[in-house]
Amino acid sequence: MASNTTQRVPLRERRPSVGAPLVDIQGGVAPAGVSRPKHKRTLTGFGPGEIKNVEASIPEPQRKAWLAHQASGFKDKDGFETEVVRHVETTLARSMYNCDEQAAYSACSLAFRDRLILEWNRTQQRQTFADSKRVYYLSLEFLMGRALDNAMLNIGQKDVAKAGLAELGFRIEDVIEQEHDAALGNGGLGRLAACFLDSLASLNYSAWGYGLRYRYGIFKQEIIDGYQVEVPDYWLDFNPWEFPRHDVTVDIQFYGHVTKRTDDNGKTIATWGGGEIVKAVAYDVPIPGYATPSTNNLRLWSSKAASGEFDFQKFNSGDYENSVADQQRAETISAVLYPNDNLDRGKELRLKQQYFWVAASLYDIVRRFKKSRRAWKEFPDQVAIQLNDTHPTLAVVELQRILVDLEGLDWEEAWNIVTNTFGYTNHTVLPEALEKWSVPLFQHLLPRHLQLIYDINLFFLQSVERKFPKDREMLARVSIIEESQPKMVRMAHLAIVGSHKVNGVAELHSDLIKTTIFKDFVEVFGPDKFTNVTNGITPRRWLHQANPRLSELISSKTGSQNFLKDLTELAKIEHYKDDKAFRKEWAEIKYANKVRLAKHIKKTTGVDVNPSALFDVQVKRIHEYKRQQMNIFGVIHRYLTLKSLSPEERKKFQPRVSIFGGKAAPGYWMAKQIIHLINAVGAVVNNDKDIGDLLKVIFLEDYNVSKAEMIIPASDLSEHISTAGTEASGTSNMKFVLNGGLIIGTCDGANIEITREIGEQNIFLFGNLAEDVEDIRHNHTYGSYTVDPDLVKVFEAIEKGTFGEPNDFMGMISAVRDHGDFYLVSDDFHSYIETQELVDKAYRDQEGWITKSIESVARMGFFSSDRCINEYAEGIWNIEPLAVKDQ
Repeated sequence: MASNTTQRVPLRERRPSVGAPLVDIQGGVAPAGVSRPKHKRTLTGFGPGEIKNVEASIPEPQRKAWLAHQASGFKDKDGFETEVVRHVETTLARSMYNCDEQAAYSACSLAFRDRLILEWNRTQQRQTFADSKRVYYLSLEFLMGRALDNAMLNIGQKDVAKAGLAELGFRIEDVIEQEHDAALGNGGLGRLAACFLDSLASLNYSAWGYGLRYRYGIFKQEIIDGYQVEVPDYWLDFNPWEFPRHDVTVDIQFYGHVTKRTDDNGKTIATWGGGEIVKAVAYDVPIPGYATPSTNNLRLWSSKAASGEFDFQKFNSGDYENSVADQQRAETISAVLYPNDNLDRGKELRLKQQYFWVAASLYDIVRRFKKSRRAWKEFPDQVAIQLNDTHPTLAVVELQRILVDLEGLDWEEAWNIVTNTFGYTNHTVLPEALEKWSVPLFQHLLPRHLQLIYDINLFFLQSVERKFPKDREMLARVSIIEESQPKMVRMAHLAIVGSHKVNGVAELHSDLIKTTIFKDFVEVFGPDKFTNVTNGITPRRWLHQANPRLSELISSKTGSQNFLKDLTELAKIEHYKDDKAFRKEWAEIKYANKVRLAKHIKKTTGVDVNPSALFDVQVKRIHEYKRQQMNIFGVIHRYLTLKSLSPEERKKFQPRVSIFGGKAAPGYWMAKQIIHLINAVGAVVNNDKDIGDLLKVIFLEDYNVSKAEMIIPASDLSEHISTAGTEASGTSNMKFVLNGGLIIGTCDGANIEITREIGEQNIFLFGNLAEDVEDIRHNHTYGSYTVDPDLVKVFEAIEKGTFGEPNDFMGMISAVRDHGDFYLVSDDFHSYIETQELVDKAYRDQEGWITKSIESVARMGFFSSDRCINEYAEGIWNIEPLAVKDQ
């Protein structure tokens, strides 16, 4: 929190290196009249006018000396090798005698990082000089994946690095493998944010991302005896891609109390005092654009104790454990993504995490704006803030607090600025997934923010009442405060009320939010406030990086690599779908990718799989609505069918490898049970000599971006089988199709738009439609309901102990049979099995399958994240790209 300017006592400047000790977590933290350390900035933090003044003040000889010795990145193989050897010998203190692959990775990364930094500094200076509107993308997750390969490709120097490393005695593939994935996310939400950062830089938009620097990620998943076990993800042991900004720190306040007084003009002044202070320290990560010098910034916040890491007084008095207690308590805030919130302390930590992140980010954004010395009314003309889901919604309240309490703006003027600044992206139609926090928790942790939320709600409800004077129920439905026991703050409602645009992420999803969970808000604000931006993916990572041979084949037919910047150019390859040589190479690339994955499966699980079998893949977060349970029930049905056939009949059966991957939230018991069943089925099926290569079941542990880059290009069929109306969009479906895999899926999320683009003949759709789901659920509860006969046989096999102790899996069976089958597993099962039989038949016709694969890739031009970003820029953010001269 910034220094409080409303105190009447004279301020004494505190030295930045000294922090007041925490006497009482709920009490005051500093003597009256002592300011917090001032936020000091280096040259990168100056406004355009200040930079020009500083530049003019530098004597000419000094300037000449600097320019003569300016750093420059390597430009060719020899330059690259020089940089690598220099870093091995001087940064790592090694030599050619003891430089292993890990050291080669470190030195190679540092060579590329040095080059990135130069473009990064120029980009920030260029954006500062232009002084145009900036986008700030707030996301609790940024699932970045490996940075080295991405940097090589985006800069256009991978061939140089490959040749240079080869001369130094290393294979580039082995060097890239040394990098640990950045553990900053979990699922599609975080990967979307990462794709968006790539597109923002590649399209030359002025943009920053803001997130948290998780010390241990969400967790590293290990499978032990078939069960998921969570262990810390020590990804930060060596991370050359981040820059600690120890000069960029923000003090964040929690707890305390609010006092109000009236000033000489009769205006009420609120002061939030006391409580606990935690320090936010910035870490910056450069985000290179593809085929452009633009290199944007991702700023991550790490939590530290404001009182310092170590209490000497406690240590000297023998209280060794408590001498570091403040630091340990502070560091828990940025330790783990999504701490388990089954406990009240977990809920408090999550809310603390969210406020810590948005308060630090808002302080940074406001500081940058104030350097321009513009009037506050111009804030929305210079700043666009996008809320990626409800996690950053407290930013709405925090900006209002800054404007009203710290900057002294009138309430309505401030609120007008706030609502014109924010946009909100909704990612779910599941009511239980919309965040709510209890009012008592808010009162305890963020007392001033709770007051402001009540003020915002009152202001909003008064406007609703004027519009709908006789509809009292409407007021209850749209209120930010839910009148339950205890009362709850509805964060999605706050995000809608505090934003000027709300968007869904696929056409079906955007229609559903307008007709179901947010339909009252459409009446209140009108339909224009709600829009759709269908998600997309970056082809640089998900085609060029993940599948280089396919990217090369495509560029040989399109005439260039322009399709990586304009994905609609993929349409050109459809002209070659009957070309025998092209089809042959297409099939060979897919087979080579399957061989690579088969080797990985053997290495990590010990199971041999046949690359000629159909690779059937479902890799994503484990959740009941994504219906991995239906997939494994289908696998069991297939196994039982195979067991019932004679050896001769089995020979006619299409061999399959069913591949699963994904993490279950630590507190999500049912999702963990699904993982256990998959592994239990695999243990039986993979060791059944009668079945052999006809069916294998694989669970790949610790699914992440770099594993996705290996799995996705090897897929023949991918499963996107969520209950209709539950998946907002999905982006893995786009990645699989872009790599020549076909889809089996429901009419849900972006599957619908993919079908429209690639043609119904190239996708395997099944199951009930979204508009029928509620009626079916109602019938389950109040009408007659019988489980599908094929599914009954699956349940019987589980209950007989075919796959181990039946009680381990009864929760899944009971959810379908006894508790209303909320996700319609039984209702869709027959259609699912029939459609899988159509898949088998289609796959046997390999020539027809290759045609479907080529047509699908050729028609995926719409699903680029570049197209998404341009839609956001035009329809929500109102920003233009910054002109860049190629250097």
